[in-house]
Amino acid sequence: MESQRKSSGEEDSSGERGSLHTWKGYSYSVTPERVLLSRPVLQAALGTRHGVLLVEGGQVYSFGEFPWKQSQVLEVGPLKPVLESALSGQRVVAVAAGSFHSGALTEDGGVHMWGENSFGQCGLSSLTVVPNPTPVAIMDPDTSPPHTIRVLELACGEQHSLALSAQHEVWAWGSGCQLGLVTTIFPVWKPQKVEHLVGRHVLQVACGAFHSLALVRCLPPQESRRPLPDKCGQCNQLLYTMTDKEDHVIISDSHYCPLGVELLAEGEARLGPGRSPPLGLLSSPSEPLLSSHTSASAPGPHPSITEHTDYERGRTVAQNGEVLTTTDADISASGTDSDRCVGGAGSRNSPYPDDQAVKEYLKKLSDTSLAEETAKMTIAGASFLPPADSLDLLTSDLIPGVMPVTTSSALNNLVSSCASAVGERVVSTYEALSLKKMINYYYPGVGGVAGVPGGFPGGPAEVRVRLEESMQGKKSCSTGDIREEEAEGLSRRLSLPGLLSQVSPRLLRRASRPRVRAVPLTPVGGLPEAGELLPSLQTEVWSWGRGEEGQLGHGDNLPRLQPLCIKCLSSKEVVLVAAGAHHSLALTAQSQVFSWGSNSSGQLGHMASPTTIPRLAKLSEGIRVWDVGAGAQHTLLLADGDCYQPILYYSGQQVREGVQDTPQDQTEGYSYTQQPVLLPFCMNLGYVSGVFAGGQSCVALADRNAMGFIASLHELATAERKFYCKLSSVKNHILRPLLDLESLSTALGPASTVLLRSLVRCYSRLCHLTGQHSASITSNLRRRREFKSLVMLEHASIFLDTYNEYCCSVGNFLVMGGFQALAKPSLEFFGKCPELLQRLAESSEENIPLSDLLVTLFYLPMRHLHEYGRLLLKLGTCFEVSSVDYQKLQDGCSKFEALALHLKRRRKEAEYTYHFWKSFPGKMTDSLRKPRRRLICESSNKALTLQNSGRFSVNWFILFNDALVHAQGVVPYKSLFSTHHVFPLATLWVEPIPEENTGLHGLKLISPEETFTLLACSSMEKAKWLRSINQAVDQAMTGAGQSGSGSGAGQRAEPPISRTASYTFYKDSRLKEATYEGRWLAGKPNGRGVVKWLDGRIYTGTFKNGLEDGFGDYVMPSKTLNLNDHYQGHWKEGKMHGIGTYKYATGELYEGSFQDNMRHGHGMLRSGTLNSSSPSVFIGQWVHDKKTGYGVFDDITRGEKYMGMWQDDQRQGTGVIVTQFGLYYEGAFNNNKMQGTGVLLSEDNTTYEGEFSEDWTLNGKGVLTMPNGDYFEGSFTGEWGSGLKVTGSFFKPNLYDSDGDKGRAVKLGRLAVPPEEKWRVVFEECWMRLGCEAPGQGENQRAWENIAVALTTSRRQHRDSPEMNLSRTQNRMLESLEFIPQQHVGPVTMEKYDSIRRYLIKACDMPLHPLGRLMETLVAVYRMTYVGVGANRRLLLQAVNEIMSYLARIFQLVRFLFPDLPEEGGAIPEPSSDPQDKKDSNCADTKLESPKPGRVVSSSALLLPVLLPRLYPPLFTLYALEKEKEDDVYWECVLRLNKQPDVALLAFLGVQHKFWPVSVPVLGEKTEVVSSTKDACFASATETLQQISTTFTPSDKLQVIQLTFEEITKEVMSSLEDNFLWSMDDLFPVFLYVVLRARIRNLGSEVSLIEDLMDPCVQHGEHGIMFTTLKACYYQIQHEKTT
Repeated sequence: MESQRKSSGEEDSSGERGSLHTWKGYSYSVTPERVLLSRPVLQAALGTRHGVLLVEGGQVYSFGEFPWKQSQVLEVGPLKPVLESALSGQRVVAVAAGSFHSGALTEDGGVHMWGENSFGQCGLSSLTVVPNPTPVAIMDPDTSPPHTIRVLELACGEQHSLALSAQHEVWAWGSGCQLGLVTTIFPVWKPQKVEHLVGRHVLQVACGAFHSLALVRCLPPQESRRPLPDKCGQCNQLLYTMTDKEDHVIISDSHYCPLGVELLAEGEARLGPGRSPPLGLLSSPSEPLLSSHTSASAPGPHPSITEHTDYERGRTVAQNGEVLTTTDADISASGTDSDRCVGGAGSRNSPYPDDQAVKEYLKKLSDTSLAEETAKMTIAGASFLPPADSLDLLTSDLIPGVMPVTTSSALNNLVSSCASAVGERVVSTYEALSLKKMINYYYPGVGGVAGVPGGFPGGPAEVRVRLEESMQGKKSCSTGDIREEEAEGLSRRLSLPGLLSQVSPRLLRRASRPRVRAVPLTPVGGLPEAGELLPSLQTEVWSWGRGEEGQLGHGDNLPRLQPLCIKCLSSKEVVLVAAGAHHSLALTAQSQVFSWGSNSSGQLGHMASPTTIPRLAKLSEGIRVWDVGAGAQHTLLLADGDCYQPILYYSGQQVREGVQDTPQDQTEGYSYTQQPVLLPFCMNLGYVSGVFAGGQSCVALADRNAMGFIASLHELATAERKFYCKLSSVKNHILRPLLDLESLSTALGPASTVLLRSLVRCYSRLCHLTGQHSASITSNLRRRREFKSLVMLEHASIFLDTYNEYCCSVGNFLVMGGFQALAKPSLEFFGKCPELLQRLAESSEENIPLSDLLVTLFYLPMRHLHEYGRLLLKLGTCFEVSSVDYQKLQDGCSKFEALALHLKRRRKEAEYTYHFWKSFPGKMTDSLRKPRRRLICESSNKALTLQNSGRFSVNWFILFNDALVHAQGVVPYKSLFSTHHVFPLATLWVEPIPEENTGLHGLKLISPEETFTLLACSSMEKAKWLRSINQAVDQAMTGAGQSGSGSGAGQRAEPPISRTASYTFYKDSRLKEATYEGRWLAGKPNGRGVVKWLDGRIYTGTFKNGLEDGFGDYVMPSKTLNLNDHYQGHWKEGKMHGIGTYKYATGELYEGSFQDNMRHGHGMLRSGTLNSSSPSVFIGQWVHDKKTGYGVFDDITRGEKYMGMWQDDQRQGTGVIVTQFGLYYEGAFNNNKMQGTGVLLSEDNTTYEGEFSEDWTLNGKGVLTMPNGDYFEGSFTGEWGSGLKVTGSFFKPNLYDSDGDKGRAVKLGRLAVPPEEKWRVVFEECWMRLGCEAPGQGENQRAWENIAVALTTSRRQHRDSPEMNLSRTQNRMLESLEFIPQQHVGPVTMEKYDSIRRYLIKACDMPLHPLGRLMETLVAVYRMTYVGVGANRRLLLQAVNEIMSYLARIFQLVRFLFPDLPEEGGAIPEPSSDPQDKKDSNCADTKLESPKPGRVVSSSALLLPVLLPRLYPPLFTLYALEKEKEDDVYWECVLRLNKQPDVALLAFLGVQHKFWPVSVPVLGEKTEVVSSTKDACFASATETLQQISTTFTPSDKLQVIQLTFEEITKEVMSSLEDNFLWSMDDLFPVFLYVVLRARIRNLGSEVSLIEDLMDPCVQHGEHGIMFTTLKACYYQIQHEKTT
C-alpha cells in the first residue's frame, strides 16, 4: 500500500502536495513567498487583512491581523500561521473569510464563526467580536421539532454571511440588503432561509463586500412554462407596452421594479414556487425614479424573478418584412430624443400610453399611408441579421419539448385591439407575421449569429439609459463584449409596421417554410444516463445586495433586496462564481471569464463600459481559464497555457509597497492593468491547483509533479477543456450559421434534413457531455486531485454510447450524400476561401473540396478517443503494474482505444458505401440507399456468378450489412440491372458446397422462398464471400448490423442455423404478403412464431419445417359477419390436426378432434340461434366434417334427445330417442327419420312394437299393448298422439293365462346401439395416443414413451400460456407421472398391484395423461347422454351396460400398459415365503377391505373407484326414477313404523328379548331403556348404516353394511357371553330394526345399484350374504302389514 501511495505521488510530505505561495501585486520584482506548514494545504480564504488556511487532517490556521483576538498577538505574519486550537477535534472540510470575520465548515455540516460581529455577521447575538471559532446553529423553524440544517458551503462578506444547505437552499445572517431576506430589521442574528431561492437548486454561493451571488441550476423546461402575468403586481403598470415611433410601433415588455420582486395585489411577494411569505416593503424614497423618456425608450429588466426567462434580442419588423435589431446606438439616440415620447404624453409620469393614446394612434394608422417612411428605417448592422424564423428558432428550438407558451392576455388584447381598428388587413397580416410566435418564446435561447463576419453589437435590456456620455451614438467594438458573443439576453421588442397590409411576400413564404432548426444545440438536462454523476451546465447566476458599482450585473446601479437572475448569463454555462469587494466574476465551462462591477483598477480585465453588465475579460486567444479569485481591487486567474502546466494572470491594482516602486512600474505609466497580465513567476511554483484572493493579497496552491502523476492529471484536464472549447467553437461558428441558412432545407431535401437534425442532436449531446466532463475533471483538480472519482472510468459506458451514437449519425449523413448536398449552402456562407472551416477541421491540405472538409470536421471528435486512451495509460504508468489502480486505468484505456478503432472502421465503411452509391447505376439507388445501410462487398468484378444463369444475363451481388441484393439484367449494357431483389440477412442461410465432386467453388444460399447457388471464381473468393456473409448475418441478428463488420476478433465461425427473425413473403401462394415473426431453422419457420395475413388472418403458435405444427391459435375474419372464426388447438403439417376448439363467427362452438382442417374423430358441437340461451348440442363421432358413427344429439328446441348411429350428418341405423314428455323410441332410422322396425313407449307404459315410416308415425304391422295388458295386433297408420288407424284384432288376455302375459312384456335395449359400439372413436383416439393403430396392437414400450412425451409437451405448453395454468398439486402430479413406472413389467405381486392402482388413480385425475383425457371424455359423454331429457327411467339398463362396457374397455388399456396384470377374474399369487402371511390372508375377508383387491383381479375393483364417483349423479337419478313406486311404498312404511318407541318396535319386529339393550349411552352416561325411549337402541349401528348414501362404489357400500353388522354384534356382545354366534333367525329382526331406524330414503335405488355393479367374485362370500340380508329387509318393509 505504501509503495502505491508513493508511486501515485500522493505523499503526505508538504513538499510535494498543497504548498502555499502568497504575494501582492503584479510587478516583475514580485516573488511569492512560500508558507511552510507541516501538512499540505487544501484550501485558503482571504479577508481584507487576514487569511484562513485549511490543511490536510482538517486543521485550521490563521494569519494576518486579528483585532478580535483579545489575549493573543494582534498580528501574525503570513509566513507564520497560528493554529485555531478551538477547532481541534473537529474535522474541518472548508473555510471562508469575510472582510473581518472567518468561518469553518465541519465534516458533519456544522458551522463555526469568529471575528468581527458588530453587524451580526458571525450569527452570534450580544457579542461585537467573537475571538475564537464558535458553533452557529442553523435550524429550520418549518419543521417540528426544528431540526439542524446540514451545510455544504460557506461564504462571507463584509457585514453578512451565507450558507448553502444540503437541500441546496441558501441561508443568510448579518446586515444589509445583500442578505436577500424579507426583513427591515438588522442585524439578523439567527440564520434565516432566503425564501426567494426556495424551490431552486443552488449550486454555489459567493459574497462580495456588500453583494451576494448564487449559481443556480436552471429549472427543467416544464417548470418554466407558467403563463406570464399582465401587470406588475406592485406598481400595477402593464408589462407589455406599445410605443409609437415615427414610422413604426414598438411593442415592448420592459418593466422595472426596484425591489427586484413583484408585490401582488394581496401584498404577497411573488417568490419561488410554493413559497409566499408576507412582504410589507415599499420602495424607499431614496431610490431614484426614472424619467419618463428614459423608461419609455430604454427597456429595463423584467421584474418577475420567478419567470426565469431570457428574452430574445429586441427586434423590429420593418414594413418590408425584414427583422431588424435595435442596437445600443438606437437606444441611446432614442433616449435623447424627447420628441419620441409615448403618444405625446410628456406631461404624464407613466411611460405607457393610455387608452386614448392608443385609440388616436390606431385612427392615424388606418387613415394615413406611411409607406414612404419605410426608407428611414435603416439600422446599423441590420444586413448581418439572420432571417426572422431563425431568430425564433434560436430561442425556441434549443429546448426540446418546450412548446411556445401563450403569453399574457395583455399583449394579446393589445394586438387584437389594433386588429379590430385597422380591419381585415391587420388580421391577415397578424396571421402572416405570426406575431404570437414571435413573442411566445421566453425560454433562455442560445441564440445567435456568432461567427457571422463582422458581427453586430446588440443592446441588452439590462442597460439602462444612463449610459456614459462616451457611449452616445457609438457602437462598442470590444472583443470581450458579451453582445458580440451571442445575440441574446435582450428584451423582445416587436415592431408593427406602419402599413400592415403591405407585407413582403418573402416574409409570408418564409413563415410557411419548414424549419430546419428544430434541433437543440444545447440538450436540456444533459444526458439522461449522466444523471447526478456530472455537474450541470445549465445554470443561472442570481445576484442581490448593493449595486452602486454595477456589481449586480443588471445593467444599472440600483440595489436589489431579493435575488434576481442575471439573464444574459443564463445560457453561458457558468460553473463558478466569485465576488471581490465591489466586482463579480463568472467562470464558464468554455473557460471564459465574465466580469462586472467596479473597474477602478482594471480588475474586470477589460476597459469596456458600462461595467454594469457581464462582459468577457480580455485574454489572448487560446488562454483557457479554469479557476478565479477576486480581491478588493484585483482579480487572479488560473489558466491553461501552451503546455499543460497552469499559468497565472493578474488584473487590477498594482500594490506599491511604500517607496519601493520599481522602474518598470513607472514606465508602464499605470497603477493598474488594462487587461490581465501574465505573472512571470508562475512556472516556478509547480502545478498550481487553485488560486485565492482577498484584500490586496493573492494566494496560489501548488503541487510538485511526483512520479508524473500530477502532470498527467493536469494534462487530462487541459485536453478535455481544450476539446470542449473546440467543440463549442464548431457549434457556434459552423453549425449555428449553417442551420440558419434559408437555402438549407431545399438543398438537402427532406430525408437528409432529418438526418442532419439527428446529427446535430448527437453532436450537441457529445458536446454537452464533454463540457460536463471537463467541469467535473476541473473541480476534481481544484479539490481532490485523484483519479478514482473520474466519471470516464467509473461510467465509461456513457461516453462510449454517446460516441457510438454520434459516429453512427455522421456515417448515416455521409452515406446519404448529406455532406455533398451541404457543400453548396456552405459555399454560399463560407465563401470561396473557407479558412475558418479549414482551421477548425485542422486540415493543412490545399484545395480540398468543401464536402471533404466538412466530413473531416465532423469526424474530428473521434480522434479524442485516442487521446483518452493515451492519457489514461499515462496515468497508469504512475502506478505499480500489479496494483489495482494500474489495472483499472489499463481497462479504461483499452475500452477507449477499442472504440476508437471500431469507429475508424465504421468511418471507412461509410466512406466506402458513399463512393459506391456515387458510382451505382441511378435507378436502384433511391430504393436501396438507406442511412444505416453499409456496403460490405459487391461482385462487380465478376467474382461471383449465378449457377445456371442464361448466356446473356448479367448478375450482380451486393452484400450490405442488412441485406444481400441480387441485381439482374441483360446485355446490352443500356438496360443493365433491370430488376433487383433484396434478401434480408436475418433470414439468409449460406452453406459452402463441397468441391470434391464438382470442382466448382460454390456457395448455397437459402432464403425463405428461394434457394440458389453462387459460383466464385476461386477458392479464396469463395472463402471471402462465405466469411463476409456469415459475419454480416451474425451482426444483423445481434443488432450490431449498423456497426458494419464489428470487431473481427470475437466473431463466430458462422451464425446459428436456428434464429429469430421477421419476414414478409412475396411469392409463396399460401403465405403471399403475409408476415411471419418468430423462430427459423435453415430458411423455414420452425418453433414459436406469428403469421399475419393482409386479410386479417393471424396464426400464433408453433411451426415445423415451414408449416404450422404443434399447438396454435388461429383467427380468421368472417367475410359476411363482422366477427372472427377462432381455432385454438393442435396442427400438423399446416393443417388443423388433433384436439382443438373452433369458435365459429356464427356462434357455434366445436370442441374435439380435427384432421386435415376438418372435424374428424370425437367432438362436440354446440349450436343454436343467436337468441337461444341453450343451444342444441351434438357429441359423438365425426368423419370428414360430418357426423358419422355413434353420437348423441340434444335438440333443445324440440325437447328430444337422440342416441344412436349417424351417416353424413343424418340419423342412420339403430338409435334411441327420448323426449321431455316421457316418450321413448328405440329402433331403426333411415335418412334422418324413424323408418323400419321400432318400439315406442309412452309415459303410462302404452307400448307399440312394429313398423314406422316417419318420426313418431306408425305405418305397417305392429302390436299396441295397453298398460293393463290388453293389446291390438294388426296394421297401423297415423302419427302417435293424433289418432291412429288400426286394422287388426283386439286381445284381452285371460286372467289365469300367466304364461302368455309373460310373453307380451317388451325387452328394451334390443334395438338400441350395443354398449360396446358406443364411443368407439373415443377409445380409438386413446389407443392412437399410445401409438397403436388398433386396440391392443402396438408396443408397450412405445406407449409409455408416448405418454411421457405427451405429458412433457403439455406441461411446456401450459407453462407458455398463462391462461391454461395448472394448480400446484396438478403440476406436482404431472412431474410424478412423467416418469415411466417400473411396475409395468415383471410378475404382479400385491405390492405392485397396489402401486398400479395408485398410478391409475393419479393418471385418471390428470387430463393431460391419455387415460385422464379418456376419463374426462367418457364422463362428458355419459353426462351428455343421461342428464336432462336423457334422465328417463327406461334408459337405466343401457346406462348400466354402458358403464360395464367402459370398465371392460379401459381394463383392456390397463392390461396393455401393464401386460403382466392377470386378466379379469384372474388371481394374484400370494407371496408364499411366510406361512404367517398366508394364514392372515385366509381371514382377510373379515377385515375392512373386502374383498381384498389382491385376491382376484377385476376391472370393477380396479376402475370403479375412479370412474363411478364422476358418473354417480346421472346414474343414481335413473335408479331413483326406476324404483320410484317401490321406494314410495317402502318410505310410507318406514315413516309409520318409526313413530313407535324402541321397545315397542323391537317387540313388533320379533326381536328376541335377550338382544334388547338394557341400558344405552346417552351423552356418555348409561341410561336405562324404558318403554318411552326412542331412537336410542342400536344407535351406533344406525348411524353407520346411514353412511351408505355418502358412498359411491358397490364395494364401499358393502363395506358400510359390514361395519353395521359389526356394530350390532358389538352392542349385543356387551350383554351376552363371548362365544356367541348369530343365526339368521336371530340376526334378521335386529338388522331390520336398524334399517328402519336408519331411514334411508332411496334404499331401493341403493340396493339395485349394488346388485347391478357388484363385483361377481363377491356375490357368494360374506359380503354377498350381508347384502342379501339388506335386500330381504327392503322387501320385508315394503310388504309389512302393521296392525
